[in-house]
Amino acid sequence: MTRKSHQSPPPDAPEDDAALFRDAIGPVRELPASELPPAKPRPKAAPRMAQRDEAEAMSEFRRAVTADALEAGDALAYRRDTVPPRTLQRLRRGEFSAQEELDLHWSDARQAEAMLREFLNHARQHGIGCVRIIHGKGLNGDSKHPVLKNLVDRMLRHRADVLAFASAPANQGGTGAVLVLLAAKR
Repeated sequence: MTRKSHQSPPPDAPEDDAALFRDAIGPVRELPASELPPAKPRPKAAPRMAQRDEAEAMSEFRRAVTADALEAGDALAYRRDTVPPRTLQRLRRGEFSAQEELDLHWSDARQAEAMLREFLNHARQHGIGCVRIIHGKGLNGDSKHPVLKNLVDRMLRHRADVLAFASAPANQGGTGAVLVLLAAKR
């Protein structure tokens, strides 16, 4: 009996690694096909028409705001219908003395708006009838329109507790300040 330690393929058969592997492991059964991994979700549809309409509306709003915007030398003046015109004239001449003052110099628009709201609420709560708000003339800004002056004008016109306001006389700040008459506390 002869012992062979290693069985070699017949010399005429080519060595096929895959065939040798299949012979070595024996019969196999195929696994069922697995599901494909979930696909990446598609991006949501962008409402481009709505975004364009919104952008156009904002542009139109900005145009409307800047069309009525005050310039550096413009004087502020406003009175409610219930306030006599003579009262506004007296306010322009500085015949009312300001009991409190707020200086908005070096504030950005957001800070100035918050400070102005708080200041007017405080004045109203303490029964103050006339205040001076210094907004500056807006000569140092990048814009043609003074930002703080226009902000003060818009805010004062929309407050129910403001009866009238006018740019201060030259000796009290001129077009860089505004005198404001407030309604009495109820």
